Amino acid sequence: MKKKTLARLWSYIKSHKGIFAKLVFSAVSANALSLLMPYLSGRAIDFAKGYGNVNFKGVFFYVAVLGCVYVASAFFSWVSTVFTTILSNRVIEKMRKDAFDKISILPLRFFDERPHGDIMSRLTNDIDSVSEGLLQGTTQMFSGLMTVIGSLAIMFWLNYHITFAILVITAICVLVSKFIAARSSIMFRKQFQTIGEMNAYIEEMIGNQKVVKAFGYEKRAQKSFEEINKRLYECGQKAQFYSSLVNPTTRYINNLAYICVGVLGGLFAVFGNLSIGIVSSFLIYATQFARPINDMTGILTQLQSAVASAERIFEIIDEEPEKDESVLLPLKADKGEVVFENVSFSYNKDTELIKNLNIRAKAGDTVAIVGPTGAGKTTIVNLLMRFYEPNEGKIFVDGTPVDEASRDSVRQTFAMVLQESWLFSGTIRENIAYAKIEAGDEEIIEAAKSAYAHGFIKKLPKGYDTIIAEDGENLSQGQKQLITIARAMLADHKVLILDEATSSVDTMTEQRIQKAFLKMMSGRTSFVIAHRLSTIKEADLILVMNDGKIVEQGSHMELIKKDGFYAKLYNN
Repeated sequence: MKKKTLARLWSYIKSHKGIFAKLVFSAVSANALSLLMPYLSGRAIDFAKGYGNVNFKGVFFYVAVLGCVYVASAFFSWVSTVFTTILSNRVIEKMRKDAFDKISILPLRFFDERPHGDIMSRLTNDIDSVSEGLLQGTTQMFSGLMTVIGSLAIMFWLNYHITFAILVITAICVLVSKFIAARSSIMFRKQFQTIGEMNAYIEEMIGNQKVVKAFGYEKRAQKSFEEINKRLYECGQKAQFYSSLVNPTTRYINNLAYICVGVLGGLFAVFGNLSIGIVSSFLIYATQFARPINDMTGILTQLQSAVASAERIFEIIDEEPEKDESVLLPLKADKGEVVFENVSFSYNKDTELIKNLNIRAKAGDTVAIVGPTGAGKTTIVNLLMRFYEPNEGKIFVDGTPVDEASRDSVRQTFAMVLQESWLFSGTIRENIAYAKIEAGDEEIIEAAKSAYAHGFIKKLPKGYDTIIAEDGENLSQGQKQLITIARAMLADHKVLILDEATSSVDTMTEQRIQKAFLKMMSGRTSFVIAHRLSTIKEADLILVMNDGKIVEQGSHMELIKKDGFYAKLYNN
């Protein structure tokens, strides 16, 4: 187990000092009382010296005291379990909150570079693993430590010769456990990495099941799944194998210690150095001394699993967030003029994408961006919205560099409709109002009418209160897109970004939406990314991109007359 990870887990526990103090007190009390039991039982045995030589008064006294101690010990054990559960749940609550809060401020690059299923696995499976490890481990660690120290102290007091023999055997037990634990830790980390990989693959296959079936990909998908599943089986089997070796190995060694105590204790009793009652107590103390070691190695599997999971969670928490911009002033965009000045950008440092890009969109202009796939069209949207930052150059809105204004205010300057329609589980009303939480019913309905969505919404069983299923499965692709367009219309921002916004609707609906867009775009700066060149004929400026550079620019007629790259795209 890594000390750094354990130290961080400890920092979460320390934040609940009151509960932790109560847990420690109850655990110490329970174990202190349990340490009295062997001694009391030994004293009771010493009052029964032989047939007809039994001091019943002394026996009954110690039996009565022993009964009270048992009840008190059981009570404190129950209390410590309660506080352990409370502490574990609060620690996990805080850890889950920290991880989710960090996700909300991470740059888009983090999500683009990692499988979403793996991120979800960290927030669910790994968090649960840490919870189980803490719940099982906290109480047993404290109670076990107290039992080992207490039993050892009492055994030294009773007879240090026998205690030294037990310590030698215990040292062998600890070395064996450490050897096995080091190997199982590696396998547990591999296991959780593979679980994350499997979750990512399953999410991808389920989310794209229509495509899988359409292209007959079932057998290949099954083959890929089986390959991941096989690796998960192998690393999981090795992790469980190594961890399962600990308990039987330590029990075997501890049984040797028990035998050693019996033999040595018997010899000391024969020579009159120990009473039979004390030998009996010593046997129980030897067992108590060994049991926590067995218990701790028994939960080693969960502890190793919990630490491996905690490492994966802390990797998210330690990710570099987007730069804190709380001190920056909000962007004030009254006109909507957008300028790219010598902007260079690449997702990968080894692969150049955009180089020295210069764009000037006047307030109220409609700027269409066209070009083949991979030319850098959507990248311009990512830079405008500050999902990514330019490697070089500046982007201005109404003369203000966007990197000198708060990120939130920049994004609130743009209303955006993307090719992929994103809807969440909730009512249609809530999905449209996502762009403007305080919007009233009249505004929402007006936005839906402008997007030609009002007609089909009213035909639904509950109208605007219809619940949208996960990923909008109870709506057609065109209907989902109309709702996202209505959302953008409700936002009513100064600059519009339309990234293939009508690609998922039929031609007739597209024509109606184009009219709505023209109305919405009036007086606003608009960036329209389109593959259908017929939809951007009326644009004030068309930027033709290829390999991250603007190779041509002008109006539709000007570019057609040039008979260059744009003309070839348009005529093909």
